[in-house]
Amino acid sequence: MASLTYDLTLAGLSVGSAAALTGIGLVVTYRATGVLNFAHGAIAMVCAQLLRQLTVEWHWPLALAAPLTLLVVAPAIGMALERYVFRPLSVLGGDPAQTLVASVGVFVLLVGGAVLVWGPGARPDAPVLVAPDPWGQLAVTLLLAAGVGAVIHRTRFGRELRAVVDDRGLAALSGVDADRVAAAGWAFGSFTAGLTGVLLAPYVRLDPYGMPLLVMEVVAVAVAARMRSLPVAVTVALGLGIAQSQLTRLHPAGRLEPLVQAVGANLFVVALLVAALVLPGIGHRDALPRTATARVPTPPGAWIVMVVLFLLPLGFAGPDLHTSVQVPALAVVLLSLMVVTGRGGQISLGQAAYAGLGALFTALLAAGRFPGLPALPEAAALPVAVLLVAPLGLLTGWPAIGRHGLTLALATFAVGVGVSRFVFTQPYATSGLALERPAGFEGDRAYYALELVLLAGALTAAHALRRGRTGRALAAMRDHEAGASAAGVRVPALKLTAFVAGAALAALGGGMLGMGVRAFDPAAYDPVRGLLWFAAIVVLGADSVLGALLAAALLVGLDAGTRGGVAAAVVGLLAVLVGRFPGGPYEALRRAAERLRSRREPALTPLGAAVRRRLRPPPARGTGPSRAPAAKPSPAAPDTHRFHTGGRPLVRRPVPPAGPGPVGSSGGCGPVGADRAVPRAPGSSGARGTARVTPTGPHPPTVRATRARPRRGHPGDAP
Repeated sequence: MASLTYDLTLAGLSVGSAAALTGIGLVVTYRATGVLNFAHGAIAMVCAQLLRQLTVEWHWPLALAAPLTLLVVAPAIGMALERYVFRPLSVLGGDPAQTLVASVGVFVLLVGGAVLVWGPGARPDAPVLVAPDPWGQLAVTLLLAAGVGAVIHRTRFGRELRAVVDDRGLAALSGVDADRVAAAGWAFGSFTAGLTGVLLAPYVRLDPYGMPLLVMEVVAVAVAARMRSLPVAVTVALGLGIAQSQLTRLHPAGRLEPLVQAVGANLFVVALLVAALVLPGIGHRDALPRTATARVPTPPGAWIVMVVLFLLPLGFAGPDLHTSVQVPALAVVLLSLMVVTGRGGQISLGQAAYAGLGALFTALLAAGRFPGLPALPEAAALPVAVLLVAPLGLLTGWPAIGRHGLTLALATFAVGVGVSRFVFTQPYATSGLALERPAGFEGDRAYYALELVLLAGALTAAHALRRGRTGRALAAMRDHEAGASAAGVRVPALKLTAFVAGAALAALGGGMLGMGVRAFDPAAYDPVRGLLWFAAIVVLGADSVLGALLAAALLVGLDAGTRGGVAAAVVGLLAVLVGRFPGGPYEALRRAAERLRSRREPALTPLGAAVRRRLRPPPARGTGPSRAPAAKPSPAAPDTHRFHTGGRPLVRRPVPPAGPGPVGSSGGCGPVGADRAVPRAPGSSGARGTARVTPTGPHPPTVRATRARPRRGHPGDAP
């Protein structure tokens, strides 16, 4: 027994050491830049894939490939991200919401790029950098933590680091090179990410989707340390690693056995749920960047183009039609993100969990395996599943009441990861499930027509939530939560409404996706998919119905028409450019079009040119060059004139015809240059002054206004 305990403890130390490296990298990056690097796991995966490429495919010696990967490539990735992605955001003000979107975009971009380069499959032959000795890995982790702590607390760079974290602008005014500090933080964070990936690659699935998510599950270590304390992060990581290993000894009989085994295999996910939902938050700013995409008027004919685009697959056949079946279903899922994120202004990184629950509940209801309910036909199972999933939106809606920004992002991400690990991947819930289409809609074309009807219903529901009193309240909560609350908006109830409605729409779309492929596939609702959907809806128009429809067509079309991973790479690239184009791609394109239009000289159309020739016939030949006729006063000019001072009407009075008289007399206008005073008009400004009328021959008289100092205390004077 003692030997088993010792062996499990050593195994736990090995896992905890890798988790501690991740925590150290996340804490250092956050303390240097204020950014929670969601791409930490993706950087780890890329470095592990690169090391394998160098050693296994290109047969480089490990002694050369490892330093190149860890000491050159990994820090270079971090410095490039700081220079070209996050530094422009800090110049714009360092909005945590924009940095979060950019961080998710980097994650999606690296995952999509890895799929394009290395394919989606797992690699079981990753090289072993450090011998599987837990004491050696623990020593590396402790030495790294001690060195980082010494640098932070006992060197000038550490003081500059703390100053930049406290107030970047004030630190720059004090002579601190904030850009250099941020670049060093990103370089070190990427180095620890690469080291984590290289150490874990021989013992876990090295694939573009599994490894990044596995690394991000241990973000609970950094959250438990409040993103500041390295000793707490290392202690929590080692403790969770040992506890997870010791739980494998438990084998209870009965119904609790699957649950205990799931907890033992996913203890870091449990810790992430507790850290994100129970511990105090680490961010208090607003949820999303206020992009201008929602305020750009919809181009004329855009809805016609979108309707034609969605009706076009009805004429397809074969694989093209089968692939198109996914587009309306995914559009419904993205509409749920538009309601929660675009209209309500709340971050939701766990919408894939609700979509998966909709598909799972539909399959369970149709198979008669849902507890307490009989078997239902597929046409009835889908709406019942939507009604069952909708209240589960409180799982993310309730934490959203007191959380904002980064903390809310972590809470929703934790819920998505928890549902994926404890429900979707467990055999007791998903084994032997099959999902068929409703009776009468078995064919692809008939089912696509049914999806269009359901999409129209979802669009109607989303339109009702975006318009009217509820829509205005959601927009007010999004723009300024405190102001909306002061104006009488019931913000907590409104947040719950948004998340419940979003969960219902996501469940409807997830059930449609499952019926489209005739199976429940847990990989289709992976948390990585949730991050991809979130990034797509944000960069293509968070509060735009057309943006949601376009994002669905883009995601399905790119992956089906090209190699896998292209859609993720494109969406990630657009999200990364949020610092370069704060208003989003729509706003950038609109401004570019306006600049192009402003450079063109205006020209008459052929019809306008013909009308102009009729109104202004060309001069007869031989009459010499034509001159524009002198301006003549209007017919009312001999009787009345409107005098102006600064563009405002001063007085309207009759003007007698010119005649003989002395200069300045009221009987007529004297020679050019003579002035006469015009009294102040009744009802004008209370300031005293006169207007000097300067006759200019046949032209209307001009006015020069002089303003005197106002009298104090007079009721008619201007303040």
